Amino acid sequence: MLMKYRLYTPGPTSVPEATLLELAKPVHHHRTADFRAMFAEVQSALQYVFQTKRTVFTITGSGTSAAEAGIVNSLAPGQKALCVVNGKFAERWSKVCGQYGIEHKDLKLEYGQGATAEMIANELKAEKFDAVILVHSETSTGTVSDLAGICKAVRASSSPDALVIVDGITSIGAMEFKMDEWGVDVAITGSQKALMLPPGLAFVAFSERAWKAVEANKSVREFYLDIKAYAKSIEAGDTPYTPANTLIEALGVSLKMIKDETIEGVCKRTGTIAEAFRQAMQAIGLKLFSSMPANSVTAVYYPEGISDKDFRGTLRKTHNIHIAGGQGTMEGKIFRVNHMGYTDVYDCLAVVAAIEFTLKKLGYNVQIGAGVAAAQKVLAELF
Repeated sequence: MLMKYRLYTPGPTSVPEATLLELAKPVHHHRTADFRAMFAEVQSALQYVFQTKRTVFTITGSGTSAAEAGIVNSLAPGQKALCVVNGKFAERWSKVCGQYGIEHKDLKLEYGQGATAEMIANELKAEKFDAVILVHSETSTGTVSDLAGICKAVRASSSPDALVIVDGITSIGAMEFKMDEWGVDVAITGSQKALMLPPGLAFVAFSERAWKAVEANKSVREFYLDIKAYAKSIEAGDTPYTPANTLIEALGVSLKMIKDETIEGVCKRTGTIAEAFRQAMQAIGLKLFSSMPANSVTAVYYPEGISDKDFRGTLRKTHNIHIAGGQGTMEGKIFRVNHMGYTDVYDCLAVVAAIEFTLKKLGYNVQIGAGVAAAQKVLAELF
């Protein structure tokens, strides 16, 4: 039976047809006036998505490259960071600190638990830190932390100048994220999530406070990720090293779609789809994994007797639908479904229906249509 390919993993995510068509155009040279003019437009659109007046630097690399650049350029060896560790990617940023001699204390939370302002305030009462590093939306667990509240807690603490360094890889462009208003100091994301592009680009922005820390940091050992080189080049509308210029050109198409819908509209659509999916899963008797669910991706426990291999394998082979499994300690215990980027209400209904059919085939007692009906009730809010 014909089944269209449908991608519902939380990265890479689906890419709009208009963006794919842009990628199919002939390759242009990047050291030209035309590229610099296009790059300036992309820069402005990125500032809109980040909700900042600060420069958003574009790095050819994965989101990890932007996170590493954000951490090692703003923190020197011997300085101390509080790392919120509540998932696979949060663990990675703690490892980056260790790799570069940045002292760090890990605030370890259970997978599926988000950080609150109170947690951070309590840590900052006990000792001083130069930075607080956290993941806004932990992709591996579908969990959000109270970023706005945490920023307030840091400024009201005994370490008011501590940098708030944030992995926004699955929040920026999908969930409410206000870099300047909230007081985020370093914000990073990647191209293959809410920005609706293939992997290959990473983005990082520094607040004025963070940039002062960058200028004061004389111990940066990186070459490719030395952000001062990017700052020097962007003054001329360029990049210090060869950019993935075809991806940057295509990014302009995706960013225009976001601006046309408005960032508020994108967040509303994403949040409504996420809530519809959560209600659908609960309607068919499945349990959500996160105690603080993110709107960009939902993690769901497998019911007893249903294996990850059989479930995701059946979705792929029978329905041509691709979702993600668990990571780290949750491998084989949960599945994850994307809601960000190029995803609409009918994508939500399609994946819910396919999950119902798959569970039924695997022997789980599910009432076909119960999840779809629950999702429709929520999605009706958008019409």
